[in-house]
Amino acid sequence: MNKINLRTFIIVASFLAIAGCKQEINEEYKMTRENFGEVEGQQVELISLTNSNGNTVKLTNYGATLTWLEVPDKNEKKENITFGYETLEGYLNGDPYFGSVVGRYANRIAEGRFPLDGEEYQLAINNDPNTLHGGPGGWHSVVWNTEIIEKEGEEPSVKFTYLSPHMEEGYPGEVRAEAKYTWTDNNELVIEYKCTTDRKTVLNITNHAYFNLHGAGNGNILDHELMIAARKFTPVDKNLIPSGELRNVDGTPFDFTESHTIGERIEDDYEQLRLGLGYDHNFVLDNKSEPDAVVYEPESGRVIEMITDQPGVQFYCGNFLDGTQLGHDGKTYEYRSGLCLETQHFPDSPNQPEFPSTLLEPGKPFTSKTVYRFFVRDK
Repeated sequence: MNKINLRTFIIVASFLAIAGCKQEINEEYKMTRENFGEVEGQQVELISLTNSNGNTVKLTNYGATLTWLEVPDKNEKKENITFGYETLEGYLNGDPYFGSVVGRYANRIAEGRFPLDGEEYQLAINNDPNTLHGGPGGWHSVVWNTEIIEKEGEEPSVKFTYLSPHMEEGYPGEVRAEAKYTWTDNNELVIEYKCTTDRKTVLNITNHAYFNLHGAGNGNILDHELMIAARKFTPVDKNLIPSGELRNVDGTPFDFTESHTIGERIEDDYEQLRLGLGYDHNFVLDNKSEPDAVVYEPESGRVIEMITDQPGVQFYCGNFLDGTQLGHDGKTYEYRSGLCLETQHFPDSPNQPEFPSTLLEPGKPFTSKTVYRFFVRDK
């Protein structure tokens, strides 16, 4: 190729990339990258991963977000089962947490304050009177760097990285965060985290995906059957902050050690259900066997198995959804139409020393792995 043709090729290739034309990265696996927009001069991408079964997940580096997860039902009909938006504008203007990685501290911190080494830090209040999911400028609302990782004999992964500056949203320490997604040929979404810091800080990182096994936007999730391997949960006060108690689930509507439909006891006259307007609580995982949680929807036959090394999972059933969010294919996300299984440390841990520590120190990286496995079964 002569110099003129080479220069022309480079210009055309660059133009196509900027214009958002899909570029296939791996022919066997069918990975594509395309332009998804721009935020304050930073390029936002949409990355599609299609495994050998022809099932697709889509990710964007805005918030390191899962935007689409398509799997078949027992009749081989494929449908997207996670909440997301068609455009970047949806994420900028709509509900900020659909499928996003949230941090620096996922869940709530009471009154947006916590002590560390004799100093009290004040955070932004975005869930009055508390800080929620890292604050309004948390990791869900920033553009992450993107790296494609390909190793021979393994499914490729997408690693998103973000350098959170010292005192961002009020948190001390410069933190380098990594969130790596792998979509396997066994229909497993593997999410791996690694975070390091240059000074002491607090950390709680999770993915905030919503699932509906009927298909996202197709009715409510009250008929979904749920098992959580947790004999205790953390009850909350009126501001949804844990009291510090680890309450036994026995004899309560929070006992999912055996499978129950989500709607079976959700309207029971039980204080914690009234305070959370339903289920919006951290469960203390037994961490003794796999899976840690299972969701089954009989009509479609779809199943999610959740496996994690984290000590807790926030089970939330969409009590604050109100139909104002317009998602894929113009579908609205209505009241209790999605459920979250957010693997995590406990809410407000920096203020509750009896909870597992969320302290992140220099030279001691935080690492974690969560797997969501999807398949079908007939009951």
